[in-house]
Parts: sequence; structure tokens; C-alpha cells
Amino acid sequence: MDEQLEWTLTDPYLYSAVSEYLNKLVEVQTTRGGVRGTLLDVQPDHLVIEMGGTPFFVRTQQIIWFFPAK
Repeated sequence: MDEQLEWTLTDPYLYSAVSEYLNKLVEVQTTRGGVRGTLLDVQPDHLVIEMGGTPFFVRTQQIIWFFPAK
């Protein structure tokens, strides 16, 4: 049996807005604190942000706000 995974965007507006900042410096505030680094990937349920050479996987549901950093 061939199973397919189905993704549901929990917040399509956030997904769309964040996608514009791929490979750019961003700052994200989560319920656990802030992360500032290069946005490497945007997935339906998480972001991958590289900070100091280490990738951080940030769950979309934990994001309070984000903005492009300078």
C-alpha cells in the first residue's frame, strides 16, 4: 500500500509571508525566546533558521512574531 503524507498549513498567511525571506537574516520571537539568523527553509509546520552555524527548527505554532533583521 502506497501512503501519501498530506500537509495542512496551520497558518497559511505566516507561511506565505515568511517564505519571502528565504536565505535572508530574520529574527523570530517564540514562546520560548528569540532566534536570529538566516532563514534556510520554510515548511508547513516549522522554519529552519541557522544561527552561529547551527540549524534551529522552530515550530510555526510557537511563533509570536518575526521580522527581517538588518
